Amino acid sequence: MKSFTRGFLFGVVATAGAVIGSVLSFKKQVVDPIEDQESKFEENRKKAMRKSRSAHNG
Repeated sequence: MKSFTRGFLFGVVATAGAVIGSVLSFKKQVVDPIEDQESKFEENRKKAMRKSRSAHNG
């Protein structure tokens, strides 16, 4: 019974580690590039608004 408990706990920890690793990998590969792209779009939009206002002030 002792080795079963030890093996079961090791399996639970290993599974949890694999899940956490896959979630972090997904975030790094998919979510972060999307957020970076959105922030670049927002920055470019702000620059364009400033430039537009500056051009019309004469």
